[in-house]
Amino acid sequence: MSRTLIQNASVVLPDGTRNVSILIKNQTILGIDPPQTATADEVIDAGGLHLLPGVIDDQVHFREPGLEYKEDLSTASQACAKGGVTTFLEMPNTKPTTTTVEALDAKLALAAGKSLVNYGFYIGATTENLDVLKQVTRTPGIKIFIGSSTGNMLVDEQQALEDIFGQTTLPICAHCEDETTVRTNRDRLNGGTCIQDHSKIRDHEAAIIATKRAIDLSTRHKHQFHVLHVSTAQEVEFLKDRPAWVTAEACPHHLFFNIDDYERLGTRIQMNPSIKTAADNAALWQGLQDGVIEVIATDHAPHTLEEKAQPYPASPSGLPAVENSLALMLNSVHEGRCTLEQVVQWMCSAPARVWHIANKGEIREGYDADLVLVDLNKSATIRDDEQLTKSQWSPWHGETLTGWPVRTWVMGQTVFADGKIDTNIRGTEAVYCRDNS
Repeated sequence: MSRTLIQNASVVLPDGTRNVSILIKNQTILGIDPPQTATADEVIDAGGLHLLPGVIDDQVHFREPGLEYKEDLSTASQACAKGGVTTFLEMPNTKPTTTTVEALDAKLALAAGKSLVNYGFYIGATTENLDVLKQVTRTPGIKIFIGSSTGNMLVDEQQALEDIFGQTTLPICAHCEDETTVRTNRDRLNGGTCIQDHSKIRDHEAAIIATKRAIDLSTRHKHQFHVLHVSTAQEVEFLKDRPAWVTAEACPHHLFFNIDDYERLGTRIQMNPSIKTAADNAALWQGLQDGVIEVIATDHAPHTLEEKAQPYPASPSGLPAVENSLALMLNSVHEGRCTLEQVVQWMCSAPARVWHIANKGEIREGYDADLVLVDLNKSATIRDDEQLTKSQWSPWHGETLTGWPVRTWVMGQTVFADGKIDTNIRGTEAVYCRDNS
């Protein structure tokens, strides 16, 4: 039995930010503003700091199994802990792909032994595993690649998409880039010769065609659907008229980088969907402010710097971000682009709601004690050699941010404090409360 009392923090609660104490018992938030007679084994004075729910990152690529030289569940979850991310949902394009119950169970077993934070794993759709998608339960949902992907995970045939949306019950998310448009653009540019060509090959049209197609499927089949990594102003505009069961997210690289940054950062910001324009940056921010985009997630997808340094198009798409995503958004609070309460909504409560994750995403009595203490006045510079991700680099290298996580709890256990990670902590498998009737 263990009890922790956090005192004097400004706590971001569902109904606003207040200076209250939080009492944790074992893995659970036992009390909010408990009586002064409450006792605890550990009392933490958090004066001058803010206490938030732990971040839920619903889109990461942690590379295990099969590509552990880029990242693994241990190094990735350490980066999560440092960055205030207490739960991740990981994508299925590993080696082997997570397209069978056996592969999903194997990933869950790996995470149980290695992950310092809480975890969940999507089941990947193929043109041939409809029966698996209809039966699997220990997953947040189904991931479809409507655009190029690993192995047999490209699902571009209309009938296969109709079957998935029409015959399954789990929530669906998708990478939306139209494969035909991408191939046509690539052929027109002879494969591309410089990094700037990447945003011409994976252009605005490729994104909007696939997003419209997926939302049409979701609308007709009345199937819950989440649009991953929205990158264009046109998608934001189209999403304004979506049905209530369609949600969307944006990623830090699409919020903070645009094609003008290719000259400075090159292939470090090569991503799928591609980086777009400054006007698209502005539209995504406005979409968040207006509630058209509900979630911020990273699409953390590390490669080695040697791989990224290859001349385009040999360079792979993907970048690491879980370590710095919350700090980037806290810095945006510092700059007046958004409020702290909005950051909590976008990064904590909304992903829990979208994926029906039980007892997470908010600071409430009875909820899991997944918490992050942040210092809104702390300034620090992102450095490649200080990153905990195995790839040990960041596209934000050299940038100084104001607002950083300083302590992280996972299920009531301190996993990060005083700049140090407790590698003995283990997270737990996410639990989903959904009605699939």
